[in-house]
Amino acid sequence: MVIKKLVFILIVFTGLQSQSQVLLSVIFGDMLNSEGVEFGLEGGYNFSDIASLEADKNLSSFNLGFYFDIKLKNQWNIYTGVLVKSKLGADNLTTEDLELLEIEAYEEEGNYSQKINTFIVPALLKYNFQNRMYVEAGPQFGLMYKSWVEFNSETENKTTRIKDFNTDNINKLDVGFTLGTGYRLMKENGMTLGIKYYYGFTNVYKGVDGTNNSSLFLKFNIPIGAAKKKSNKTSDKNE
Repeated sequence: MVIKKLVFILIVFTGLQSQSQVLLSVIFGDMLNSEGVEFGLEGGYNFSDIASLEADKNLSSFNLGFYFDIKLKNQWNIYTGVLVKSKLGADNLTTEDLELLEIEAYEEEGNYSQKINTFIVPALLKYNFQNRMYVEAGPQFGLMYKSWVEFNSETENKTTRIKDFNTDNINKLDVGFTLGTGYRLMKENGMTLGIKYYYGFTNVYKGVDGTNNSSLFLKFNIPIGAAKKKSNKTSDKNE
């Protein structure tokens, strides 16, 4: 069983597409749950911004990944995992923002947004209250691997979407702090709803100080295989 877990985790981190990672998580979810570890899927929506840009709208995007909720002593846990499909950035960039990012504006009127594909890895200390509420806090790490400024324009006769990639201008590693809270809907092995806020300590753009990421995450967690394992243990005791 331990060998299967290690093989699966190795597969996940060898660069497979995010959809394949999530599919494998669902298939092997029951193998990754144990008495001290809850494994499952994390999904949700986030609203992100980049400091020092004049953009007046948060970039909203869907995110999906998997998590490990590791039990410690008493009511303490360690919460970690990877959001394999997630974006950070900012929306409704101004002309000054485009000049800062060295992006040429188009003649058509439209909206510009900075989008950054990021693998997000939290490492949070979590405390569970008796009423199924929890609070969590700790560092969060991001690997920013693809970045572009997206131009969108829509008229009666034409819809335009253009991507100007600026991946080489961003710092690949993002590090910051996360604080969150949430509620487990059922007493054991149930879905969890939560909210967390992230603030980055590193600059998004190379050589541009003060360009820190921030994001508000609305999330839901779905345990995979945990209920099945509990059912099997109950059957063993009855025998």
